[in-house]
Formats: sequence, structure tokens, C-alpha cells
Amino acid sequence: MRSRSRHLVGRDPQLREIKQALADAGEGRGGVVFLVGEAGIGKSRLAAEAVGTAFGMGMRTLRGRSSTTGPTVPFRPLTEALMSLFRGGLPLDDLSLGPYRPALGRIIPDWADEAANTTGSMVILGEAVLRLLIATGREHGQLLLLEDLHDADPETLAVVEYLVDNLEYTNVVLLATIRTEPCDALDMAGAARRRGTGTVLELAPLTRSEVRAVIASQLETDPVLVPEAALDRLWDDSAGSPFLVEELLQGMVGSGALVPGDDGWRVVGDLRSDVSTALARGILRRIDRLGPQGLTLLSAAAVIGRRFPLSVLQRMTGTGDRDLLSHLHAGVAAQLVVPDEPAPDWYAFRHSLTAEALLTQLTPANRAAMSGRAADAVQALHPGLDGDWCPLVAQLRSQAGDDAEAGRLFSDAGRRALSAGAIGSAVTLLGRAERLLSGTRDAAARTDALEALLPALAEAGDFDQAFGFAESLHTLGGSGLDTPRLAALHTRLAKVAHTAGRWEDGNRQIAQARSLLARHPDERTAASVDVAAAYLALDTPGPDRTQLAEKLADSALRAAERHSLATVACQALELLATLARERDFDEATALLESALHTAERHRLPLQRMYALTRIGGNTWLTCGDTGPLLAARAEAQRLGSATIVHTVDGIMILDAVLRARFAEAAQAAEECLAVVRRLRLAPATRYVLMARAALAAHRGDRPAMEDALDGFAEWDGAGSQEEPLTRGLARAFCALMEEDRPGAVRELRAAAALEDSNPTTYYLAGRYGIGLLLDVLSGAAGRPAYEEIAATAPGRMRWNRQFVLLAGAVLLGREGRPQEAADAVAEASRTAEPYATALHLGLRLVADAAHEDGWGEPVAWLRRAEQHFHQGGVTAVAGACRAGLRRMGAPVHQRRTGSARIPEELRSQGVTVREYEVFQLLAERLGNKDIADRLYISPRTVEKHIAALAAKTGRPTRAGLCELSAALAGPARLPARP
Repeated sequence: MRSRSRHLVGRDPQLREIKQALADAGEGRGGVVFLVGEAGIGKSRLAAEAVGTAFGMGMRTLRGRSSTTGPTVPFRPLTEALMSLFRGGLPLDDLSLGPYRPALGRIIPDWADEAANTTGSMVILGEAVLRLLIATGREHGQLLLLEDLHDADPETLAVVEYLVDNLEYTNVVLLATIRTEPCDALDMAGAARRRGTGTVLELAPLTRSEVRAVIASQLETDPVLVPEAALDRLWDDSAGSPFLVEELLQGMVGSGALVPGDDGWRVVGDLRSDVSTALARGILRRIDRLGPQGLTLLSAAAVIGRRFPLSVLQRMTGTGDRDLLSHLHAGVAAQLVVPDEPAPDWYAFRHSLTAEALLTQLTPANRAAMSGRAADAVQALHPGLDGDWCPLVAQLRSQAGDDAEAGRLFSDAGRRALSAGAIGSAVTLLGRAERLLSGTRDAAARTDALEALLPALAEAGDFDQAFGFAESLHTLGGSGLDTPRLAALHTRLAKVAHTAGRWEDGNRQIAQARSLLARHPDERTAASVDVAAAYLALDTPGPDRTQLAEKLADSALRAAERHSLATVACQALELLATLARERDFDEATALLESALHTAERHRLPLQRMYALTRIGGNTWLTCGDTGPLLAARAEAQRLGSATIVHTVDGIMILDAVLRARFAEAAQAAEECLAVVRRLRLAPATRYVLMARAALAAHRGDRPAMEDALDGFAEWDGAGSQEEPLTRGLARAFCALMEEDRPGAVRELRAAAALEDSNPTTYYLAGRYGIGLLLDVLSGAAGRPAYEEIAATAPGRMRWNRQFVLLAGAVLLGREGRPQEAADAVAEASRTAEPYATALHLGLRLVADAAHEDGWGEPVAWLRRAEQHFHQGGVTAVAGACRAGLRRMGAPVHQRRTGSARIPEELRSQGVTVREYEVFQLLAERLGNKDIADRLYISPRTVEKHIAALAAKTGRPTRAGLCELSAALAGPARLPARP
């Protein structure tokens, strides 16, 4: 009988989809196909068929598989796939990859020494991979097959996600196999299907008739001749899994329960048995046929993992070349192992169950001994343990029972992953290292692992696990660990506390670190303590916190420069830049650029990400541009930094509020809060709750605002940097939406008092903007106060500047300089262009002063403001605008159905709904009686409306009104009277 079905059974629809995708790629329409199903359902068989189809079409195929042995290794499947390009003899050095080639050094060892910055953006890396695929498949197209994506590392998934979104107009097809088990890869596939950027083909279990066809194919007989008893047994036991059907059938035949005869196959033995036992027994029976040496060889391979390199296998077993290849070829013939095509010298077991079956026949002592020999072999062949050799040997040492060495190796692999910006992989590897080393006497090695694990956990948002190590520090302190290193661990925990917003816990860790250093001074460690203390100082309530933070950061920077401490220098520069924003944005930008260059020069991806985020924040504050901030968020997401992702999300929610995109802000706030609350990210939670309160305030919804502020208080909001914003951007604005100016002024005074008692680095609470405008309007502030605030860096922030300019316009108007006042309002309107609600609120506030002093266009301002607030449901402000128009003697248009149809140009001039109906018919140059007949009104009324239109539009003649009506005419016309 055959050991495997000759043809694919039951997969014709999926195969047609794949062939169509390959054909489309040949015409320049690339795509993505995900093969999804349980283990053994036939994903690899279908993928192999796709490879054959692509080969037949002249397409190049690149194949890579994710690791199933031990922890994941960054970019492993991509490295395997792309390395085949080098083995194919292509002239890759001549490819036109431009500036993207160095980025590929992260995943292509041959180019690693050319990488200018191997820890750069995942977006850049994704684009680099995309360009390489396009360039190498330009002539006939290319199939990129990535198998077992459920085992892929987060960094690989980040690049794959980029490819998914950008393959449409290429000649590349990405085919990936994923198990139907909860994993990030399956989530990504689902998201791609929803976005329409990927096709998900779910492989269902075979039907009974399809199982019959598989059996017939293996037995090389007609389906009608398949014994019903065998079919019943295999149908029940396999649950429609092709792999299990084939393996269990092999067991039936091998055990003699199913035998061939002259009239076909017949059942002569008991077919009933435990499925897993029968499966293992059947696999081992087939292996026994390879002889004792074959069994030993494949058992050694199983110890290495589902994938194994021949060089290592040969060295650990001492098998000669001839015998090694002979047994491997026999294993291939028996469908036990297959060549691992993306990597020469590598083979793989056809299914993980094969490796598991081999391991069941090893005693624990035998398995440990063989794991030790495998580790020795790898280290002898690859002494540097580059790439994924390090975690592989770590896994083998762990299986051999050498926890100390395994822990050290996992720690090395984790630190490498962290230095490459692979936070998810780093947490996995370092966590494994810490667990192994905690049971050893090697305190120094465990400290190495913890020093890297704690910041990785903080970036990933896993604060509970990080703080769970606090008690471990006491144990380490009593194990002879040198004092500076113990102080460094306390400092690491202090940084975790700062990220989580737990300043009291952080300060306690700083105190313990300083106590240790007082007995054993060490300036290098002290620099790290100072910079961590600086960040905590900025969050600790107190009137001198910004001064203390700046002093500590400056001290840390000077020590970092003396001792070449790049990470400390970056952290200090970033904090000093944040504090410098109050003085001068140019100074702040220069400090951040210095931090960015330091991070890039020393290949510090996390510090680079922080610098980019702060640069993006500065751009948002000064220009209102969110582009750099979103780019930094994308980088943080690809690195796995949950804290930065959600910090930027909070800023984007507030930006949407300020831009009056209220529905977008509400949805984003709800989604973000669900995550940051679960992660216990206190700073991010407070910021989003503040933004949600501001959202309600800008809508004039006091109950919703109070609800958000109650939530804010529950997250230790008192004394926080966000607290003044809850007064200025929320309570004060809500009072203004209620036309309660005295109440708004009180809230702004309260915000200023909070800033005095607890200085902040957030400058949008009103002191430098709306508060100045209200004080100028009330006479509480004059030109000296205006000049002082206008000269500050916060006063030049775009949100604040719109109000500062309006305050200046009011002062100019009072000083008898009407044209300059009008020009100032024009500039304020340009500055406020992104902020619709703030623009109309500001114009509404200055309209009375402009009317009184005789400058500007207060009537037009109030009309536009009234329309904005009426549409937004802010009735108090809309009513106040109408009252202001009446005081100015301007007609107030009725709020009738149909006003939304009136063009803004006419609405701002006070044209009513009925006047607009008359105006529309003027385009047809009808007489008054004809218009009256159309509208069912009297000719006299038409005459009055035309006179009003002439006055409001500045078109004194009927001909002029007719021309304007024709110019503004839209597709909607009043129907002719029947």
C-alpha cells in the first residue's frame, strides 16, 4: 500500500482559489492567502501542491517555517525563506533596493555587516522585504510560503502584517499556514479578511466519502472495495483528519488487522484501540523497519525538535555520511521525515506526532543524555551560537537537566532580542531564563536576566509580573550579589513603577537603591538611579517637582557622558527636552535630536522609539500635525511597546476632541479605556479619562463630563500632571458651553492654582490660551499680560495661539487699531482651522467687543457660530449667538426645516429658508407672479423677499441676483407646479 495518498482529496475549492491567486500575481495583482485548520488537516499538503503549481507557472518559491522547538526566534521563517535567494545564485548585490538594503541585515546574515541601523523601524524593514520580493520576482512572479505562522514571533508577524497590506499591486503571493488555535497570527488573518487584504481558506475535516477516497488511494483499490468495517473505524477515530486517516491505516496494515487478498482488502483482526496509542505504535512499527540504527538516529533527531540539521545529528550520533543518508532516505520513503527545503542540511518530521511518538520510547535518562550530546554538537559546530542556535541550545540544556547553563543561554538570547527591539520574544526568553536560574545558586546570572526582563515587561505592559519580582531582590541581596548590581535592580523596578504610574512604589525603590549606594558608591549605577528618580520626581506631587526633575536629569546626563552610558544619556535628554518645552521648543527639539542620534548610534531601539514619540508630541503641540506621532506609534506597535502605543492613543483621542470629531473620539476612548484599565496603565488611563471629560464638555454634556471625572479621581488623579487639564479643557469649557463665563474663569483659576502647587509639563489647561482671552475680555488682563504670554513657548502652541491671537485682536480694537484687529482675527482663524468648536467659540466670545469697538465682522462671526452650535446641539451658545445678533440689529434667520440646504455663503449673510426658495427660482429668471405661483405665496411677499436678498447679498439689481442664483444653483431644484 501507499504510505500517502497520491492525490489531494476534498480540497478542490481551496486549490482553485490558490491557483487563481497565482494567476493574478502573474498579471501584477499580488495577494495573500491564509490556509487555516487544525493540526493534520492537510495545510502542508495543500501548500506543497501550491508550490508545485507555482513552479509549473515559472514562479520562484521561497519557503520558511516558524520554530516549534523552544522559544521563538525573531524573523526565523523570513530568514529561512529569503536565504534561499542566496543559495540560488542570484546577483543580489545588483538589486536596486536603495536605502532599504541595510535594513535587511536584521534578517539576512549575509548583509548583516552592512546594516547601518539593524534596530530600525519595523515599517522600514517591512518595506525592505517587500522591495526585495518584488525585485527578485520581477520577471515571473514569486510565491512566499510561510508555514506554521501560529508559532511565529511577534517581529515576524509585524513584517507579515506590513506585507499583507501592501502586496496588492505586486507580482508576489504570500501563502501562510496557521492552526485554528488562539494566536496573534489567526487574529491577523481575520483582520486581513475583514479589510479585504487577504483570503482565508479554512480547511474543514474530510467527509465520510472523502475519507473513503483517501483509504482507497492508499490501498490502491477502488473506493467501493474499501472494507466497511475499516472505513467505520477510521471515520470514527480520525474525525476527518487526513493525517490521522493515513497514519491509523498504516497501523492497521502493519499490525495485520487489515490484509490484502485475491478479492481485495479484508479485515482479519481487531480494529479497535486507543487512537493515540495506536498512532504511536503504528509510527514506531514503521520506524522499527529502519533497523536499530535508524531508530537511534531518528530518536536523536526528535530530541533536537521537529526540525533538525544533519550536521548536528551526525556529530551527536557519530554516524558516517553513507549510513546517515541511507537512513534519512529510508525515513523519507516511509513518509516519516521530509527535506526542509528552505534550509539545506535541514530535515523535518512530517508531523509533530511522529517526533512525539519517538520521544515516548525514550527513558528520561536517555532523553537527557541525548539532549546534552545534541547541545555539545551544536556548540562545537557553532561556538558563537549566533541567531537561533542560542535558544535551541538553551532548550537542549534544559532538557538535559542543566538549568544553570540553560538559564544563562536563554538570558543571552533574550538580551539579543531586546537589543533588536523584539520585546515579545525578549519577554518569553528572559522569563524562561529567570525561572530556570531561580532554582540555582548563580545570583549574578539571575540578575543579568532580571535586569533585561524588568524593562521588557514594563514595555509590554505586564506590570503585575514585574512587581512580582520585588521580593526576589531580598533573596538576591542575601546571596552575595555585589551592592551596585542590587541597586541597579531596584532602579529597574523604579522605572517599571514610573511606567505604571505608581510613583510611591517607585520612590521606595529609589530610596533602597540610594541606601545601598551610600555604603558602596558607584557613579555609573548612581547615574541610572538619578535618571529614574528624575522621571518619578516629575510625577510626585510637589511645588518644586519640575526643578528637582531637571536637576536630577542634568546630573545623570553629565555622569552618562563621563562613563559612556548611552541609555542613561538618552533618557536624561528626553526628560530635559520635555522640561525645556516651557522655555523654548527649539531647545527641546535640539535635545530630542541628540537623544535620537545617540539611540541610533548605539542601536537602542526602545530609546529611539521614545525620542521619536516625544518629537512627534512636540510637532503636534506646535503645528497640530499628528503625522510624526502616528509614525512613532506604528514603530512602538511593531516593537511591542504597549505603553507607548496607548500613550499615543490617548493623545489622538484628545486631538479628535479638539478637532470636534466627537463620534470618532468617543469610540476611540471606549476602546482604549478597555485596554489600559485592564493593563493597569494609570497614566494612560488618566489621560484618556481626561480626554473623555473634555469630549463631554465640548458637547455641553455636564453629566457625562462628571462621570468621566469621577473615574479620573479613582485613578489617583489628585496631584497628577493631567489634573489641571480636567479643569481647563473639561470644566472650564463645559461652563463656556453653558454660557457661564464667571464659572469658566473660576475653573481656569483653579487650574492655574493646581499648576502652581504641582507644576506640569502639559500646557493646554488654559493659562496660556483661553484663560488669557477671558481675562482680556473682562478687563482683568491688559497688554502687559498679553505680551508676556504671547512671548512664551506654550503661548505659541497651536491650540493656545488661536486664543492668544484673539486676545490680541480685542486689545488692538480697544486701542483704536481696527484693521490690525481684523488681521489678528484672520490669523487666529487660520490657526484655528483644525479646531472647529474652538474657532466658533472664540469668534462668539470676541464678537461683542468687536461690535462695540467697531471692527471686524461680528455679525458674520455670530451667524457662523450660531450655525455650528445649533448643529452640535449646544443650545445655550447657539441662543446666545442669536441674542447677540439681535442686539446688533441683525436679522436672525429662523430655524426651519431645510436650513441645511442653504449654502454657507448665503447662510452667513442671514438668508432664510423661504428667501432661499425664492433665490433658487431666480436662476430661471421668472417673474414675481410665476415665483409666487410656484411657492404658493403672494407676489407682494416675493417682492419683499427679493428686496431682503438684495440687501443681504450686496446684489442691488434683480439681474445680479439672477446671476448669483445661477452660479450657486445645485442639482436640487424646486419642482414645477402641476
